[in-house]
Parts: sequence; structure tokens; C-alpha cells
Amino acid sequence: MQEILSIEFKINVSVSVDQFIELLRASTLGERRPIDDRECMEGMLKNSNLVVTAWNGIKPVGIARSMTDFYYACYLSDLAVDKNYQGSGIGKKLQALTQEQLGPKCKLILIAAPAANSYYEHIGFTNNPRCWVLDREQRICS
Repeated sequence: MQEILSIEFKINVSVSVDQFIELLRASTLGERRPIDDRECMEGMLKNSNLVVTAWNGIKPVGIARSMTDFYYACYLSDLAVDKNYQGSGIGKKLQALTQEQLGPKCKLILIAAPAANSYYEHIGFTNNPRCWVLDREQRICS
């Protein structure tokens, strides 16, 4: 586990597609993201309007990637911390910095991996069972 004091946090600083993919690989999130689809990964980065990163020198070691209107809802799509840095508070700090960028009524919303449910509850999130997902190959029924 790395010391958080040596980590620099940045808001909306450019992260290359290669850095993003490598960070997802170095975390557990790479297993659930299309890291072999470079065009998709590039689009994910390019179309995010709030990205908070954690850096150890020139290497990104954590990312919180969100889409938000800044007033009502912020969807935290990716929260990834390099396995070598997990447990040091980087993920919690990334989320806190994300929340600081939002307006006073804006909710932070995310979908957690089943293994992470207790983590999010522990840091103050409330579980909401009303999420629905429509995979791309599915069609809206009439």
C-alpha cells in the first residue's frame, strides 16, 4: 500500500487512452470494462465531463470518471484505483473531490460491483434498488 501523501489529485486533467486502459487493468475494474475496444475506451474518456484523477508522479493511479449536469445528478461511471494503492484512501478522496465539484443539490449516483456494496455503505452511500439496465442489443418493447 502506497502513502496517500505522495499522491497528487487533479480535476479534468487529460488522461490518455493508454493510461486509462492501463489503470483499469491495474485495478479490478478492467475485468468489467471493454479495455480491448480502444474506440469505446476513447469515447468513454472524451465524453466524460468530470474526471478526477490521482497521480504518483507521471503515472495515474486512480480515476473517478463521471457524467453530470452538476445540479441534479452525477453518474460516477468508473472508480478505479491501482491494486498497489488500494486501501490508502485514494478511492474515498476521488469521490470526495468529485462531490466537491457538484452543486449543493446534486446527487452522486453509481452502480457498484456486488463485492463493493459494503464499501459504499460504509462511506455513506444509500442503496437504491430502483436501477434498471437495457443492454445495447435489447430493444424497447412496445
